[in-house]
Amino acid sequence: MEPQLARMCQEPARTLSGVIRAVLLLLTLLGTWFLMQTYFQHRWRAISLRSWLGAPKKPSSEKLPRHKCGNQRSCPQNHFAFKIISGAANVVGPSICFEDLVLMSSVKNNIGRGLNIALVNGTTGKLLKTDAFDMYTGDVTKLQTFLQGIKRGTLVLTASYDDAATKMNARVRAYFTELGSSHVGTLGFRDNWVFLGAKGLMNKSPFEKHIKNDRETNKYEGWPELLEMEGCAPRKMD
Repeated sequence: MEPQLARMCQEPARTLSGVIRAVLLLLTLLGTWFLMQTYFQHRWRAISLRSWLGAPKKPSSEKLPRHKCGNQRSCPQNHFAFKIISGAANVVGPSICFEDLVLMSSVKNNIGRGLNIALVNGTTGKLLKTDAFDMYTGDVTKLQTFLQGIKRGTLVLTASYDDAATKMNARVRAYFTELGSSHVGTLGFRDNWVFLGAKGLMNKSPFEKHIKNDRETNKYEGWPELLEMEGCAPRKMD
């Protein structure tokens, strides 16, 4: 009687153990299915989003194109790239870049207080001459002679540094006006000015910036902020 009773007690235990194992197996299968479903759904969405955005499958190693003189865009055919930066107060000197060549800068040690001017052949783009003229205590007749000798078809790139107007007279202003300047007539003490003109220009130059020395708006004590101008100067076609 006792062995039979023992077997009767063991049967429910085995049945319960089997049920528990079946439930655990079912839970494991459901958990695995859920994880796989979530993973593949996420992958599909990620792939679909990249495809919709047009993103490349692999990160691109291509670098952004560099333009001449570090300009924001390239110049069309038969145009010269340039960038002119005025001086900042009486501390940082100006720079003039033309066709990716720095013509004047502090590093080249060919700048000075006043007006910094580079002359370039308007057809070939070849540098002709550079010079700096002290417009605070210098001899303005040297600048007059320099401007008078500019030949027709020559590009004139100009950047101010510190003070560009104290010694400037009506004759010098007339020369720059002839080169295409619209602002040289109002250029004053410690104003900042950048300009690209040409000898023989029929109209006013579109390449010019001027900022007044004004205590209310000056960025530096006694001086306005520096000016930066870039662009594409058309080649003189014979």
